[in-house]
Amino acid sequence: MRGLQLMVSRLEIPLQEVQRRLGLDNPWWRAGGGIDPEEALWPRRAYFGPFCRLALETRVRRAVVLIGPRRVGKTVMLKHFVQRLLDDGLAGVRILFASLDTPLYSGRSLEGLVRLFIEQHQHPAGQQLWVIFDEVQYLKDWEVHLKSLVDSYPGVRFIASGSAAAALRMKSRESGAGRFTEFVLPPLTFAEYLTFAQREDELIVEREDEGSGNSRYLATDIDALNEEFLNYLNYGGFPEAVMNPVVRENPSRFLRQDIIDKVLLKDLPSLYGISDTQELNRFFNVLAFNTGDEVGLEALSKHSNITKQKLGDYLEYLEAAFLIRRVHRIDENALRMQRARTFKVYLTNPSVRAALFGFVRSEDEAMGNLAETAVWSQWLHDTVISRSLHYARWKSGRQTLEVDIVSIDVRTRKPRFAVEIKWSDRISKQLQELKGLQELAARHALARHPLVTTRTYTGQAELDGVPVDFVPVALHCYTIARNLLRSKH
Repeated sequence: MRGLQLMVSRLEIPLQEVQRRLGLDNPWWRAGGGIDPEEALWPRRAYFGPFCRLALETRVRRAVVLIGPRRVGKTVMLKHFVQRLLDDGLAGVRILFASLDTPLYSGRSLEGLVRLFIEQHQHPAGQQLWVIFDEVQYLKDWEVHLKSLVDSYPGVRFIASGSAAAALRMKSRESGAGRFTEFVLPPLTFAEYLTFAQREDELIVEREDEGSGNSRYLATDIDALNEEFLNYLNYGGFPEAVMNPVVRENPSRFLRQDIIDKVLLKDLPSLYGISDTQELNRFFNVLAFNTGDEVGLEALSKHSNITKQKLGDYLEYLEAAFLIRRVHRIDENALRMQRARTFKVYLTNPSVRAALFGFVRSEDEAMGNLAETAVWSQWLHDTVISRSLHYARWKSGRQTLEVDIVSIDVRTRKPRFAVEIKWSDRISKQLQELKGLQELAARHALARHPLVTTRTYTGQAELDGVPVDFVPVALHCYTIARNLLRSKH
């Protein structure tokens, strides 16, 4: 027994090693120290302002939990927040940053790290301190420990982040009720991508719409904007890929393991008790390759030999982990199909497809679905609005008609606007292919003109007396993203 105790004591990491590592992770504890110079130069996410306002609200005793998919810039945004505190004049020794995936912190409790921080700098009781735990999901039962810290240290503002989105969302609601506030950080929008790539000012011009007084956006060079749109589809959802040319050249090599393997083969199985991780992985690959397609559990089960019950569970898990989004179908009367057996599945980040299967080119067949996925991924940055969006599909005689996006007014349950997404200029001269849009517009008084996206063409046409606007899909994505991001500020 004594031998076992001796072995355990030798395996324990010396306290001075933990203190040394904390010093390295918190360079602002030294005079004149700040965050990593390279990270300091990264553009701030459009979400940085709203996040700061929430994190700086110290009058409310709640921990802020920053969640989202892997590789969307959560750690860098936390470092930018540290720099904001330093720029506001806060002494660096009052800020603790600890990434819980660091091996030297393994086996240590959150409270143990907080006590070590307080004792090391001899902080008096009640002093306002800032404690940031990155990658908090690596600590078992993190939500119980974090709730206890919030209750026990009223003078400390706790902020945590984690990538295992499904686990964080579920557990924070179960055990952190009244003590946690979630803040979701999605992948980059196309507008943010252009900012990160330093092309926004060059490619986009803002004009005031004389009729409404609202802003509208024009492309100075639609071909150049489309080149950046293609880059966005291939890697632009990930800040690291935009900022680092090495990652950008081979996103599959650098991003696949963190985005896919850790979520599908580790995070979700550990949370939901999934035994066949390879089956889940194959299923997600099929969905990712066919993003934007209409699917049904019956057909999926038949072709995959996976039960409908299990497929339904997999879809819930993947959606909870921010990897996919299901979109439900309505008919020509804008009524939700209560017994609909089909729905559409979109990647929440179109760049995931390239990380799995390689870059897509502008002439590839997949461009149509990826353009549609990109439009949907912009709308997903507003949860309320995105929940009001559906796709329409119905039978009209012998034809099956469809409209890609229909917005339903939550009060009247009537369509507000409709969009058909194309990656082609041909559609502007083939109006007969817009019969679904025509029937929907004729049946309902839409609040704005029906819109059809193109590759480069901008203009207007009449569809049986109904004006139809045509706009390049890249510019449409930018407009959605910029307007949504502005509304958040």
